[in-house]
Amino acid sequence: MSLLKDKKIILGVTGSIACYKSADLASKLTQAGALVDVVLTKSAQQFVSALTFKSLTGRTVYTDLWDETGHVAHVKLGESADLLIVAPATAHTIAKLAAGFADNFLTVTALAARCPMLVAPAMDGGMYAHAATQANVRLLQERGVQIVGPASG
Repeated sequence: MSLLKDKKIILGVTGSIACYKSADLASKLTQAGALVDVVLTKSAQQFVSALTFKSLTGRTVYTDLWDETGHVAHVKLGESADLLIVAPATAHTIAKLAAGFADNFLTVTALAARCPMLVAPAMDGGMYAHAATQANVRLLQERGVQIVGPASG
């Protein structure tokens, strides 16, 4: 029996070329028995489609805070999740999470979440090394967020 069986996982996907790796992650988590709800930012949709993730997970993909399924869906999603993964996480989204912004479906869901959070940074090495990004990463870590990576490739 899989440790992930029936675990509710939110996968937040942000606008990085590394989005294609998130599709593979969603597929593997689903195959392991997890219930994966995907949240795509507007920028992520420039790289991958909601249909890709819906096909891989068999579940609703959230893209717009203001559509008919979005009304308080972020609260329900956040409160019921066992894990929130943001992968890939751009410098922009890391900054929003650190500052507590609530301006898209992913950031409001993160604020509503009462579960562990994993963040996988994906950006140019210079952007990741920038003092502002490093300060935001440290702030998230101080709040208990697990930072995974970054890795190249």
